[in-house]
Amino acid sequence: MLDAALHALTLILDPLRLGIMLGGVLLGLALGVVPGLGGIVGLALLIPFTYHLDGYTAFALLLGMAAVTTVSDFIPAVLFGVPGTVGAAATVLDGHPLAKQGHARRAFGAGYASSLAGGIFGALLLALAIPVLRLIVLYIGSAELLAMCIFGLSMVATLSGKAPMKGLAVASFGLMLSLIGSDPQTGTLRWTFGTLYLWDHLPIVPVTLGIFALPELADMAIERTGIVRERAQPGVRASTQWDGVKDAARHWWLILRCSGLGALLGAVPGIGSAVIDWMAYGHAIRTEKNPENFGKGDIRGVIASESSNNAKEGGHLIPTVAFGMPAGASMALLLSAFIMHGFTPGPEMLTKHLDVTYTIIWTLTISHIMGAVICLSSSSVFSRLATVRVGILIPLVVAIVYLGAFNASQSWGDLCALVLFGALGWIMKRLNWPRPPLILGLVLGSIFERYYFISHEIYGMGLFARPVVIVILLAALWVVLGPTIKGLRKTLRVRSQSSSRGAVPSFRLRLRGFDWQIVFTLVLTALVIVSMTFAADWAFAARLMPMTCACAALVFCCIVLIEQLFTREAATSDAKASSSFDASAPMGELALAGAGAHFSEPRATVDAQANTIAKANANAAASASIGTHGDPSLHDSLASTLDTRTLYTRGVRFFASIAGALAVAAVIGLLPALLIFMLLVARFEFGERWRTSVVLSVAMTVALWLVFGRIFSTPWPQSLIGDWLPALRQLGGLV
Repeated sequence: MLDAALHALTLILDPLRLGIMLGGVLLGLALGVVPGLGGIVGLALLIPFTYHLDGYTAFALLLGMAAVTTVSDFIPAVLFGVPGTVGAAATVLDGHPLAKQGHARRAFGAGYASSLAGGIFGALLLALAIPVLRLIVLYIGSAELLAMCIFGLSMVATLSGKAPMKGLAVASFGLMLSLIGSDPQTGTLRWTFGTLYLWDHLPIVPVTLGIFALPELADMAIERTGIVRERAQPGVRASTQWDGVKDAARHWWLILRCSGLGALLGAVPGIGSAVIDWMAYGHAIRTEKNPENFGKGDIRGVIASESSNNAKEGGHLIPTVAFGMPAGASMALLLSAFIMHGFTPGPEMLTKHLDVTYTIIWTLTISHIMGAVICLSSSSVFSRLATVRVGILIPLVVAIVYLGAFNASQSWGDLCALVLFGALGWIMKRLNWPRPPLILGLVLGSIFERYYFISHEIYGMGLFARPVVIVILLAALWVVLGPTIKGLRKTLRVRSQSSSRGAVPSFRLRLRGFDWQIVFTLVLTALVIVSMTFAADWAFAARLMPMTCACAALVFCCIVLIEQLFTREAATSDAKASSSFDASAPMGELALAGAGAHFSEPRATVDAQANTIAKANANAAASASIGTHGDPSLHDSLASTLDTRTLYTRGVRFFASIAGALAVAAVIGLLPALLIFMLLVARFEFGERWRTSVVLSVAMTVALWLVFGRIFSTPWPQSLIGDWLPALRQLGGLV
């Protein structure tokens, strides 16, 4: 094996192969930056160019590209709150708040160092594990995979912070969303409402971009500020990428744990990228000290998600190379490249073609080093984007998000889903509802249903008696009950202290005015009930999973509603004075709630003194751990600097412009509509000069046309003007 490893190293260090690998790395970094693109697009693009290359060179190009898309997807996640790929969604939770605080360079340094460590760890695991993991991987069946899905869902309790019932309700709703489409067992169309787009389920990319990206851009548009919300204090040294590298070195044990978790989960077929980083993030919250800081700009959140996100690539290759079992769509494309170049994945890759296997390992290692060095050297350039004026930044980023979402299934439905879930995400952020559980439920739903059906058919109820299943379920139970037990102990301790002071906590019905929190809960409950009425007429196999998820969502929504209707109040004035902001404040107040904002309609009069106190304590309230640390919607000074009417006016105007661009695109085509959108928003919404607005809009439109239209040959969505004037469609293909 040592001889094969050294021979593979000499092969991969050939200058020509290193140059080709570098080209693949640069392409992979470029693909990772653009939301919606990733390894799958790159592999599909590059495989035809490897026909006339030898196997070693072909894998240097393909793996060099695929390995680093998970490095550069970190850049838009930190700067804009827009995950470049779904595997970077968890990075948004702490990376984007760090950028808001002016620590983008530090986040970049920690992220790149963690990515490098995780990538090397995954390659090392691939080198050591292939000979010994064959029996273990083959032992894992559908029952064990089902248990892993349950464990993944248990992370909802961790990701929801101090609002676990809201998190469970949102996760159950996410599971229901994942079941939209054709039932795999009976072919029943579930909740499609006659829409062809929904037959093949909701694509994850437009939903993720809508839930996470558009709300962050909306807040930037509302505040009229750039990414950085906090200006550096005089005399305080600005953080650099090397501070982030030092952070990564200091938290080496966290990197090692999350890299191992990412690599091991990556080796299991069916556990995709969108799940692994959430599990690693939840693991960090459960095991690190001071977990209340997560979601508010904690560098450990960046380290945990990025190390696992890159380590999983080596894990993905274990079943692909050793057993011919692709761990995902990108690995399926890589499997076709293996076959095309005459290599049959399986035992031959561990014996006859062992040098090829080690070539893959060396390629992963060197590619991650190249990607980390390139990104670290350019982090200062990217960090400057955090200071770009909002009038320039928002129109350009929105255009990229539109094109990224459209590439999910290249349908008008992708754009509609983007706008719809963008509005939903902004409402959830304003009303302090956690958003990560929705994505986790959406990702795990179809996987959960598939493994549950297969396991039940094979093992019956005996699937819960398998040893590995029991261990995983106990771990999931510990994850769910741990925070509950801890909270119960804290409650009993507080009650004991209150009793010793003669104060007895009481519960009373909250007889208050109009409350948007309750309205949102009622709307969610109504949607669940209506969905259950549609599902009642389906065949048993088709309605089993949807009805289970709907019943769970209904129960959790009712619990949340009861919590909102009944308010716990302490009888002592000390307890009242200690709470500067009420997380359950009625509409009529601006309340800060840790990781999300609660905005309400203004009362007839506003206490000027309270408003002054709110302004003075905005930063303190932003760091308070009252809400859900699992949501990246961190508090800044927005609530204390804008009146409610301005806030809502700007928010509605932002989403109206987004929806208006979609309506115009349906008439004249997507790219011309984006050109008009960027021009008008930059000039009239943010007051940029005509010259600046025109130059930026035209330049960005040309760039999008070259990248998506020429390089990736994107079939632009058809518009009405193309139907009316077919000559225009034949001329440019844009309409």
